[in-house]
Amino acid sequence: MPHPATGPAEEETFPALCSHTHLFPGARLRLQGLPDPQVFATAPRSIGVDLRFSDAVGADAELHTGVPEGPFLAVPAYTTGAGTRIDQRSWHVREFTLRGDEVELTIGSRTSA
Repeated sequence: MPHPATGPAEEETFPALCSHTHLFPGARLRLQGLPDPQVFATAPRSIGVDLRFSDAVGADAELHTGVPEGPFLAVPAYTTGAGTRIDQRSWHVREFTLRGDEVELTIGSRTSA
């Protein structure tokens, strides 16, 4: 099933730090700068995500919520700092957890998008 083509408004983009150079099932990233992280952790909404990987490479991703298959993170293609090409992928978000003033996302399996 295709995912919605519409994305979040540009003013709804937040940075997220990733502890690895790429995403995989079980990977975690931390959303920063959310106006109310506690509310977001319990009722996430679609936003833009400015991913920053551990090798300082960035990617402009989108978190989609409110879809029948559950929340997912759409990540465009990018190249790691070591030169490895990572194709565009979408990932289910398995869990949203409040961690102080940040929200940690736990990545699940890849989606079919």
